[in-house]
Amino acid sequence: MAKQNRIEINPKIMMGKPVIRGTRITVELILRKLSEGATETDLMDAYPKLTGKDIKAAIKFAADTLSHEETVITGTSKRRKIK
Repeated sequence: MAKQNRIEINPKIMMGKPVIRGTRITVELILRKLSEGATETDLMDAYPKLTGKDIKAAIKFAADTLSHEETVITGTSKRRKIK
């Protein structure tokens, strides 16, 4: 099953997590590394099969996935702080 042309979801690869097609590099890993301060160059140095277009596709995939999520607000008054 394909999402975009660079992202692949296959239950036989990384337990079905979205990966860069033809690799075992997960979208999650790319986003986590970027959030920790890694640059595009850092990622491509660490993962030679990775391209700039792959990184952008991972970010777009994550944004598209989040845009389809549904938020349910419950009656709780506690606020959740994002770290």
